[in-house]
Amino acid sequence: MTAQAIPVTLIGGYLGAGKTTLVNHLLRHADGRRIAVLVNEFGDLPIDGDLIEARDDDLITIAGGCICCSFGSDLVAALMAIKSRTTAIDHIVIETSGVALPGAVVQAIALLPNVVVDGVIVLADAETIEGRARDRYMGDTVLRQLADADLILLNKIDLIAAEKTAGLVSWLGTEAPRARVVAVQNSQIPIELALGLHTDRLGARGSARPHDTGHYDSFVAERGPIADIEQFSSRLSDPGLGILRAKGFLRDGGGRLHSLHVVGSRVSIAPESENAERTTRLVFIGLSGQLDRDTILSILSA
Repeated sequence: MTAQAIPVTLIGGYLGAGKTTLVNHLLRHADGRRIAVLVNEFGDLPIDGDLIEARDDDLITIAGGCICCSFGSDLVAALMAIKSRTTAIDHIVIETSGVALPGAVVQAIALLPNVVVDGVIVLADAETIEGRARDRYMGDTVLRQLADADLILLNKIDLIAAEKTAGLVSWLGTEAPRARVVAVQNSQIPIELALGLHTDRLGARGSARPHDTGHYDSFVAERGPIADIEQFSSRLSDPGLGILRAKGFLRDGGGRLHSLHVVGSRVSIAPESENAERTTRLVFIGLSGQLDRDTILSILSA
């Protein structure tokens, strides 16, 4: 990802899984980010009323410099329009329709310059996911949505028994082995997990603590130059490490600066312009008790 590229997060899942609730949660905890939310169509207003500052046709202005707009059937045109705005956007969030396949949207985004997929989040309703996955009409679509995910949010776990939650987490891990599964209530996750930490906050003064510290763990580690960054980075996508997200900056054997981003099994590395305040450090976020700090540190020191 270049310095000019805008990161894009896809939020998918079937109708009623909690996508719009997650979008509103992210807007309420934008943490200074200027987020552009793209939705298929407004229909019933997807944004909580108290967040809205103004509405003009298919564009909603939201407090904190965020916006929401409808892309109808032309997502590419909407992305181009967002990029051309005079007011800079830090992150784009796309809420797909209940029958959309995130993988197809990722392929469309890959054709555009200066935008990059930051991650695919798919929501699943804990009460209904098994039934939807077995449905003769929708089952194939639901399973393909799950398979396209980097993070699966098993939502509404407060409505089922704890042992049922554990079984669903295991089942989802089998159905979507490349994804990381997080059990949540009311679509609530730290914004750092959904959108990643601000890259400009990863310097010496940056904070690595996710806002919801009760269920998540994080730490920061520094690393000297690495001869083979790609090989090193691929090791961090091992699901056994418990990493939900990792982000930061590294230098290669020639001293050139690169950004590194890991979400689920998705790994991206890109050259970065020099910045004296950017130290070669990485931030790791995972579930409490599942983030294997010792093994990660051994990889970093190898």
